Amino acid sequence: MANELILIADFGGQYNQLIARRVREEHVYCEVVPFDQIVSAAQRRKPKGIIFTGGPASVYAPGAPLVDSVIFSLGIPVLGICYGAQLTAHLLGGKVESPAFKEYGKVELSITGESLLFKGIAHQTTCWMSHRDYIAQPPAGFQVTARTRLCPAAAIEDSARRLYGVQFHPEVLHTPFGQTLLHNFLFSICGVQGDWTMDHFKETEINRIKNKVENRNVLCALSGGVDSSVAAMLVHQAVGSRLTCVFVDHGLLRKDEGDEVERLFKGAYRMNLIRINAQSRFLNKLKGVTDPEQKRKIIGAEFIAVFEEEARKLGQMDYLLQGTIYPDVIESGTGPASVIKSHHNVGGLPKDMKLKLLEPLRLLFKDEVRRLGTELGLPEKLIWRQPFPGPGLAVRCLGEVTEEKLYLIRESDAILREEISRAELDNEIWQYFTFLPNIKSVGVMGDERTYSHTIGIRAVTSTDAMTCSWARIPYETLERISSRIVNEVEGVNRVIYDVTSKPPATIEWE
Repeated sequence: MANELILIADFGGQYNQLIARRVREEHVYCEVVPFDQIVSAAQRRKPKGIIFTGGPASVYAPGAPLVDSVIFSLGIPVLGICYGAQLTAHLLGGKVESPAFKEYGKVELSITGESLLFKGIAHQTTCWMSHRDYIAQPPAGFQVTARTRLCPAAAIEDSARRLYGVQFHPEVLHTPFGQTLLHNFLFSICGVQGDWTMDHFKETEINRIKNKVENRNVLCALSGGVDSSVAAMLVHQAVGSRLTCVFVDHGLLRKDEGDEVERLFKGAYRMNLIRINAQSRFLNKLKGVTDPEQKRKIIGAEFIAVFEEEARKLGQMDYLLQGTIYPDVIESGTGPASVIKSHHNVGGLPKDMKLKLLEPLRLLFKDEVRRLGTELGLPEKLIWRQPFPGPGLAVRCLGEVTEEKLYLIRESDAILREEISRAELDNEIWQYFTFLPNIKSVGVMGDERTYSHTIGIRAVTSTDAMTCSWARIPYETLERISSRIVNEVEGVNRVIYDVTSKPPATIEWE
């Protein structure tokens, strides 16, 4: 994958994938591994450095996630963050306590010692804290290099052994010097060169796919979205005509989307594309289903069923290609973190599936996927296309999915996209769409009382979908969108705007 590797030991904290994202920003390849596999992974793969993430546990609690202290004797630099710092201190003979006070949010930080970790960082600054326990006494050989008013050891280190710990979270933007600190750890302490680029990933991955697939055939789950499109182009460059793309039109797509996908991939790229019109099949399966997790599982299972049926018609198919990316994996709870929501291409696969999975983008974040798309020569319009969930409009339709509800979402969403483009905001907003919250309300239209549907608008700014802020769309644009929706989409008499960020909300409503 890369000449240089940083391993991130996952202890279940909420910012774990953000740490990986920040490391990747430095052109350094990293992987997140479960805490109970970090020692064997480090011994086997010999990374340039190790980062311990935060986590919700206390080091003294029964069942707390621990690692073998042998990890500190491997000669590999270690940076512990929050729980990771407390664990480092605890395992090496320091003292961790749970004081009466807690520290959450923005806190003044004083850097009290000279350290490569804090090179180029002001001695008086601020950081983001989120902890109950703290390091009351560092282990022998460690010195305190930063403190806050309430935390006596906000940063500790044993520079001789290249072991470091910080109580705060450098990976979040609320710690203004956080990226500098991570850069210092990677380059000044671990000695990396920063040689991981999308061009390097492309060449390495194409060769890996060639060696893995050999002379066998690949069936691609093509949706026309960014992820599956990039995955298809990558594998197409690796295996050529042994790739067959299957586009399942499940009736849950945006307006005119099915025709656009067919035109682009079958026409412009001349890929071997098969379009399957399965609208009625999916809607029948979803009839009466209101639980969002059940919807996702049904759609995921039905996708695989369709693909396996098509594979049997096509003859020998060996691999199923999917555009699974890192946030899909993380949010589906495949590590120690809890399940946020299952993704149809992660949590909905049947155990008896005949095809082997091929997921070349599984360790990439969304912005990295887009950069890879550029390297593969995909057009900018496709690369910056709106993210769209695999289950489609089903997860934007709260309650039971029906033809009438899908019509309301499709038409209102088309208006939203048209007006956002007209306002030249489409490159500023990460994702925007309409959803149906399954609410009816009283209105007045043409001097008559109405009792009709409400349409919601969701628009967010983000870089990797792991976090987001709601987009500040100008009022004039919102007014135009609202007016057009209630006037042009029959059955809608009210429009609302979601102004919640992630966290605490997710980008999609289901």
